[in-house]
Amino acid sequence: MLRIFFLTLTLFCTQALAATSSNVLLRPIELDTGSGTLYGSLVLPKSDKSVPVVLILSGSGPTDRDGNNPIGGRNDALKKLAWRLAQSNIASVRFDKRGIAQSQPATPDERQLSVDKYVDDAVAWGEKLKADPRFGKVFVLGHSEGALIASLAAPRMGAAGVISIAGTGRPVGALLREQLQRNHLPPAQLKRSFELISSLEAGRTDDNVPKDLEAVFRPSVQPYLISLLHYNPATAFAALKMPALIIQGTHDIQVDVKDAHLLKTAKPDAVLTLINGMNHVMRIVPMDMKRQVQSYNDPNQRLAGELGDRTVRFITKVNAGKPSSPAHNGR
Repeated sequence: MLRIFFLTLTLFCTQALAATSSNVLLRPIELDTGSGTLYGSLVLPKSDKSVPVVLILSGSGPTDRDGNNPIGGRNDALKKLAWRLAQSNIASVRFDKRGIAQSQPATPDERQLSVDKYVDDAVAWGEKLKADPRFGKVFVLGHSEGALIASLAAPRMGAAGVISIAGTGRPVGALLREQLQRNHLPPAQLKRSFELISSLEAGRTDDNVPKDLEAVFRPSVQPYLISLLHYNPATAFAALKMPALIIQGTHDIQVDVKDAHLLKTAKPDAVLTLINGMNHVMRIVPMDMKRQVQSYNDPNQRLAGELGDRTVRFITKVNAGKPSSPAHNGR
């Protein structure tokens, strides 16, 4: 009897998964930018009517469309988020940034990368999605550094709404100093790091980079860092005229809750959601460094449930033309 029960349960779960999958189309999608082709993934719920679509922008460094990083590990965070949106009849497009993963040939030399190019690419994707009759309102969602790109691109692409997940509210120079100090670098390395940041903030490259600091400050990435340090994320967020949602985890070891509050202060009508226990890769993880690091390389760990729920709720309200409450959940 017990065996029959498990067989029945297994069959039911398999059929339910197949039914869910059959209602969602997974398709490759690409964009010819005129200076290289960018490659991405479209997740499209089957529908007789147009559906809202979210352009998902990944974080810093060599992070790909799925949220994976050859240095930080594979967690599939953005891929999982796209699937969660599809379950609520919301389409999404996520793509490899130029110079990264499948889009690496678009800009093979990282010295040619800049925030402005990433913003231009996001705008071009937005225009492509707006011209597609399968889609209704276009939203833009950025994770980590992608949140800044989303804030800068949204006005130009006429986005219906902006979603910032783990986005900093301070200039990146301040965040870098804080992160490096938190890593307990030897005094000489920390001093040299701060000198390099100051040079880059002033728009000057510096080729005298100690080997232990090359991962962050190698000369080839310095032009990009100069373009990044030029922007204040709170200023960009304050300029947004469309509805916005700020999501921040309380157990994020890279971006602090105070950054979310800075974004909220910059745009008081934005919705602020603090998710208790969520970390930078959108999992519920204790403030234990070993567990935190493990979560960056665990694609099987579930996303924080509240993350998907809050994102879907925001998109659904804006898509229906309903105003969102600017109050946060107080956690």
